[in-house]
Parts: sequence; structure tokens; C-alpha cells
Amino acid sequence: LCCPKTASYYGNRAATLMMLCRFREALEDSQQAVRLDDGFMKGHLREGKCHLSLGNAMAAARCFQKVLELEPSNKEAQLEKKNATTLLEYERMADFSFDKRDFRKVVYCMDRAIALAPTCQRFKILKAECLALLGRYPEAQSVASDILRMDATNADALYVRGLCLYYEDCIDKAVQFFVQALRMAPDHEKARLACRNAKALKAKKEEGNQVFKNCSYDAAYQLYTEALAIDPNNIKTNAKLYCNRATAGAKLKKFDQAIEDCTKAIKLDDTYIKAYLRRAQCYMDTELYEEAVRDYEKVYQTEKTSEHKQLLKTAQMELKKSKRKDYYKVLGVGKNATEDEIKKAYRKRALMHHPDRHSSATAEVQKEEEKKFKEVGEAFTILSDPKKKMRYDSGHDLEDDGCFDGGGDFTTHCFFFIHFFPF
Repeated sequence: LCCPKTASYYGNRAATLMMLCRFREALEDSQQAVRLDDGFMKGHLREGKCHLSLGNAMAAARCFQKVLELEPSNKEAQLEKKNATTLLEYERMADFSFDKRDFRKVVYCMDRAIALAPTCQRFKILKAECLALLGRYPEAQSVASDILRMDATNADALYVRGLCLYYEDCIDKAVQFFVQALRMAPDHEKARLACRNAKALKAKKEEGNQVFKNCSYDAAYQLYTEALAIDPNNIKTNAKLYCNRATAGAKLKKFDQAIEDCTKAIKLDDTYIKAYLRRAQCYMDTELYEEAVRDYEKVYQTEKTSEHKQLLKTAQMELKKSKRKDYYKVLGVGKNATEDEIKKAYRKRALMHHPDRHSSATAEVQKEEEKKFKEVGEAFTILSDPKKKMRYDSGHDLEDDGCFDGGGDFTTHCFFFIHFFPF
């Protein structure tokens, strides 16, 4: 400067720097101008505008107030002072909403704050962090990357990049960014906590996977439970952990808990095919075939593979079979019962429901026992005949195929039982 002690020279240079969006440098010149001349109204106005653009609302308000003291009718200062007050209110709302974990509201506030303070990196970082917490990772990455292009050492932007990777289950890469952020700012508490959580989550998950491979399902279940407690915000990793715990639970025959864990995984990530498949298998294991069909249909609509088509077909067949009489259940035997076991079960159940045993009972009881005796006969007719049993087991409708006449009449069953199993 030709005249380093002249306020107007600093003021003019500040105005030029502001036009170039170099507000930090412009702020220094504006402050120097008013130090040289406290009555330099334009200097105070420019200082206030620089503060406002940089997000320093309280400092901006003081500068605009100074302008109004020097020139009470200054319309520009009046408007800018209102903007500073509005900016303070958005900051207050954002802080309150962040504490309440209302991240959408924070993004809303920060969008409006950035419109008033376009060069404030602090507002952009807070917006990016909340976008990451909302699972809007590409948007968050974009904001952080823009800042890093201007300043590759910005610890807050490095932290947000790491946070996005962490929430996308790229934990190793995330740790690298957290470490870099801590290298730039050793006291960065959020980066330190995120780095610790990332390392703990990875270690606990890997430990659970290892003991699962060793068939220690109880230990795996416990380790996955501990991992889930580390960071409730990590949606993708926690979805995988719930599914892993469901797999361990299914191995332990805890099917209800496994189904619940799969449902939690799907709630966190409704595109997680593995969770649908795991839940569908648990439904099959507990004979909830309608639910299994629904899950397999969802999977097949998403990924039309031959394997998924076969799983759906099997579930549909089991659903169809479940709507018929369960002759194995009627006889009280398992689906893999031998011919001898089926005969023994038939004799036991037929004796239990034989009409002669209930001749002194009420008419209502006699009718019910007669019905059960007939069902036992139907079951034995099917399961004792290899061809009919094979068709029944494969899901064919025996009545529609003409292979079975409904079990015969009541007298036939009595004769059949007495002839083959005399008292």
C-alpha cells in the first residue's frame, strides 16, 4: 500500500477482495481500516459482511450496530443486521435439533444458514455430518470433497469422509481418514471416538465370525450382541450383525429370535437380500409357509436367479401341503417314520379313538371320536401305501388325482382295523 496509515486504502482493498470471495483476507483489511479510523462507516459495514459470510453472526451484528450508531438510517446495515439475527436463530435451532438427533432439521437449518453465510465451512461440515447420519452418503461426500479441494488438511472434512465410509461398512478405509484427521487435529474428539468405534466394531465382528466358523454358536451369538451395542448409528454394519446373530440363533434353534433379528436387519436395510433369505429359512423351519413364500417372492423379484426360483417353488409347495390334512400329525409320527413305526402309530391311535371305547360317552363325544377314528384310517391308507405316500409327500392332491376316495366309510375302517389288528 502507498499509504499504510490511510483507512480508505484498506477499505478499498477489502472491497476488492470481497468481490473475489476472499472474505478472510477482506476481513483483515476491514479490521485494519476501522482500527485506523473508528468512524469509517464503510469499513464497519464491510467487516460485518465478511463476518456474516464467514458465519460469525454475533461479530457481524456488532459491526452493523456500529454502522447504525454512525448512520441510523443506513438501510443496508438494517437489513444485514436482520440477516445476522436470522443466522443466529438458525444456529440455535440446529444445535437444539442435533442434540435431539433430528438431523433432517439440522440440514434444513444449515441450508438456510449457508444461503446467508456462503463461505462458512463450519455450517457445511455440520450439514455434511448430518447427511452422513441420515444415510445420504453421496451428498455428504460431495460437500466434504468440495472443502478438501480447497483445503486438503481440513480435519472436519476428513472426519466426514471417514464417517461416510464407516457407515457404508468400509471400515478399514474409514479408519485411514480418521487417523489422518487426528494427525491434522490431535484433539478432534469426534474423529477419535469414531476411530475407536470403527476398530472395536471390526474386531468384535471378526471375532464373532471366527467362533461361528468354529461352531461355537453361543459364543458367536454373544459377540454379535456386544458388537451391536458399540454404535447404534452404523446402520449397514448393524444390519449385517443382526443377520449374523440370526444365523447363530438359527443354529441354536432360537427361531423366533432369529426371525426377529432378520426383521431388524431388514428394517435397517430393506435391500439386504441375505436377511430376507435367512428369515425365509427360519419361517420354513417353523412351518410358517405363507411368511416364507412372501419373503422368497421379495427375493426373487429382486434377484431372478434359478436358485431363488427353486427356493420360492419349494416354499409354495410346502404351503400347499400345509393346507391339507397332515397325516403324519394325525398318526403322531415324524415325516421320516418307517413303515413299522407308521403301523405301530396307527394301531395306537386307532385303539385310542375306536368307537367301542367310547360307547358309554355322550353322543357329541362319540361323534368326535368317530371322526378322529376315520382320520386315523385315512392317514394309514395313504402312508402305508408307498405310491400314495410318495405322491402325498411330493405335494400332489390325492383326491384330485383320483388316488384316494376320501378314506372310505366308517364301517370299512372298523372292519379294516379289526381284520389287521385284532384285540
